[in-house]
Formats: sequence, structure tokens, C-alpha cells
Amino acid sequence: MKRFGGGKARPAPAMNVTPLVDIVLVLLIIFMVVLPSMEQDAPVDLPSIFHVDEEPEGRTDPATVSITADAQLFLEQEALSRGELESRLRTLHANEPLRRLILRGDASLRYHDVRDVFALCQDIGFPGISLRVGQRGESDDSVAAPR
Repeated sequence: MKRFGGGKARPAPAMNVTPLVDIVLVLLIIFMVVLPSMEQDAPVDLPSIFHVDEEPEGRTDPATVSITADAQLFLEQEALSRGELESRLRTLHANEPLRRLILRGDASLRYHDVRDVFALCQDIGFPGISLRVGQRGESDDSVAAPR
């Protein structure tokens, strides 16, 4: 190759993207390993709804009570017996009387299992108890059969 001036043409420098690709792959692997372990609550398969209410801003940080498919009770991430849960909830309510609760129950649970824990929370006197549900896809028309 010759230039118009008669001198030799030098090869154009090319950017080496291999180090960039290596870094991106390492970050991808890190996120794939770390993100699943960031689940904060007990593993619960939530029932679903179609029209989700928007979360109002300015709410206090609620405590989470979870009931797994095998009817194990959790307060936040800690597994408790029913008596321990009641004691901890009474202490929590005494320390923070305006704190709300979120009740998460697995979709496979029977209604009375969730109702009993909900009634316990009401009897203690929590001002707001929310039932957490997942969002059902618009194309998903399946409805769980009553039990």
C-alpha cells in the first residue's frame, strides 16, 4: 500500500477488546452467584393477583411474617414456633406500636393456616396488616381451586 506522498502506509492501530470482555464476564458470573443469595425472607410461593395497588410512599418499614408451604413460621428471616412468634410480635408491638406487618403465606397453604396467624397479629393490636401477593401475568387465566 502506498500513500499519495510515496511513503509506506502504517497499519492502523486496533483496539484489543479481550480484557473488556473478560471483565464483563467476571462481573456477570459474580452477579449470577450473589443475587440469588440476597433473598431476604423465607422461600414462599406467593399467590397472584391481576391489578396491583401502587405502594404509597412514606410508610414505615414493616415487619414481615412468613408462612412456608410446610406451615413453618418466620419473623423476618428467623424460624420460630407459634409461641415464640407470638411473644416476639408482642414485644415488637410494645416497642413500636405504630409499626405495620406484612403477612406472606405460600399459595399452597390452606386458608385457615393463614387466617389463624392473621388473627393472632390482629389480637396483638398491630394497626396495619398487609397480605403480600405476587402479580399474576395478564395472559395467565388459571385460578387456584378453592380448598
